[in-house]
Amino acid sequence: MVTGTFEPVPLDESDRSVSVLSVRDWTLLLNTLPDVLRLDPSIDLQARAPDGVQNDLSIRGSTFGQTLVLLNGQRLDDVQSGHHDMDIPVPLDSIERVEVLRGSGSAFYGSDASGGVINILTAPPEGWEVRVRAAGGSFGDNQQSVSLADTFGNFAEQVSFSRDFSDGFIADRDYRNLQFASETSLQTALGFSHLTLAYMDHPFGADQFYGPYNSWEDTKTWWLGYRQPLGKKTWVNFAYRRHSDLFVLLRDDPPVYTNHHHDEDFQLSIRRSDPVNANTTVSYGIEGLHESIVSNNLGNHSRSRGAAYAALDFRALKRFSLSIAAREEVYRNLGGEFSPSVSGGAWLNQHLKFRASASRAFRVPTYTDLYYSDPANQGNPHLLPETAWTYEGGADWIPSSRLRAAVTVFERRERNGIDYFRTSPDAIWMALNIDSLNFTGVESSLHYSVSRSQTLDLAYTWLLGRQNTVPFGDTKYTFNYPSDSGVLSWNATLPGGMLARTRLGVINRQAQDPYPLWDFYLARSAGKIHPFLQLANITSSSYQEIQGVVMPGRSISGGLEFLLRGR
Repeated sequence: MVTGTFEPVPLDESDRSVSVLSVRDWTLLLNTLPDVLRLDPSIDLQARAPDGVQNDLSIRGSTFGQTLVLLNGQRLDDVQSGHHDMDIPVPLDSIERVEVLRGSGSAFYGSDASGGVINILTAPPEGWEVRVRAAGGSFGDNQQSVSLADTFGNFAEQVSFSRDFSDGFIADRDYRNLQFASETSLQTALGFSHLTLAYMDHPFGADQFYGPYNSWEDTKTWWLGYRQPLGKKTWVNFAYRRHSDLFVLLRDDPPVYTNHHHDEDFQLSIRRSDPVNANTTVSYGIEGLHESIVSNNLGNHSRSRGAAYAALDFRALKRFSLSIAAREEVYRNLGGEFSPSVSGGAWLNQHLKFRASASRAFRVPTYTDLYYSDPANQGNPHLLPETAWTYEGGADWIPSSRLRAAVTVFERRERNGIDYFRTSPDAIWMALNIDSLNFTGVESSLHYSVSRSQTLDLAYTWLLGRQNTVPFGDTKYTFNYPSDSGVLSWNATLPGGMLARTRLGVINRQAQDPYPLWDFYLARSAGKIHPFLQLANITSSSYQEIQGVVMPGRSISGGLEFLLRGR
């Protein structure tokens, strides 16, 4: 079931380009959440260090600010800069799956969803469980995690904790990642209530991250998310997020330049779905969001927005589907944005489906885009909001239960795109709007079940961007996208309770040479004690995902997991 729509629908019935990445079933063969996201070549993870340290995340050539990240359908995007996409406060043990909606998603979720949406979903435990994990590896890596879960009648609770330390593969690339989460669920006469409390602390050495400086940064996230059904048709959602960012330009001389930002937001939504008849459903709702920031560099600012939306979903004979949606979002200081969306699909027979969609998206500037200033960057308080239309068409082919293939052709036409521009290598970066920016691409995927215990996945995404506003190569983010990205992955359950997974990705990024990234994971799932081994960048490729930020070569880590489980 895919929940990245107004009404949850089976994956085969989605008329948009959607993928679902399982997490809970493969935790022994995963190290961090980026290990999961790298299985989708349409997702570009621009990492500055291993294990999710200051990763930028984008879909279909969008920038990090144009990709919306959700936790259980509620916004995680950072109003300060948009950079902190992977500041996910919940540990990996709390996550059940990740849904990826490619293409404009503003009709569903409002601002920031130009390239697509990443929805990270947790789920209550199905019984009692104790999971303890410890690992160590290259570059002084030291990991521990604990997860405790149980069910008590209609009540369920999971508490999870993780920490990850590393000395860094070079000087000033050390990091520490601490996460804690509580997931509480209760079944009542009104429905299934869910409360998430989470905290994350993430200090790291940031050498070369923001220019030729030995910088240091510490980000913290506090999160409260609550979902309350009011019967079977109405849901109330509330979330509070607080994020802090302490940035030191020169780690060995902090008084020279230090920034401290605190931002927070409150989210509230009321959603309802009513069946009109057996084939038609109407969904509608209202949402409110208040964002504020207190910063010694950006100043003190706040903005509020309210939105109303409605959608009509029609399905007939299990062969035809049509969804029409529209959202009006009004800002107190920026006016309103109207975001329509239409999608449809038709099964020609039981094996072949065609689908198409058109949707509009928008993004308001972050406070960094508007007001930031340092020796290398300058914001622009006169920036306009971005807008984009995405058009796509595709086909799904399912000739048997063992084979599935899909192809999607898309184009995103963007206006007033926000980026940074400089006139020479010695000049500072200035924020500006790019008048016209178009991306055209093709996504293809093939899933094959070799046997009941082995699967093979092959996926490839091609992308081309064009603009006519600024000289090519003088923008900071827009043209660092991968023009070609392919992923081959193999998963297997082997005799003796052994699990294995390997992933080979090849990326051809603009203005860089192509490079491969090959990872291998091996674990034993039988019994209560589970040893595991992880090899990353086996070929020791030399590469940069952020220009000027060198990434590590080959690394190895291993450890043990202790698991007790019951019903």
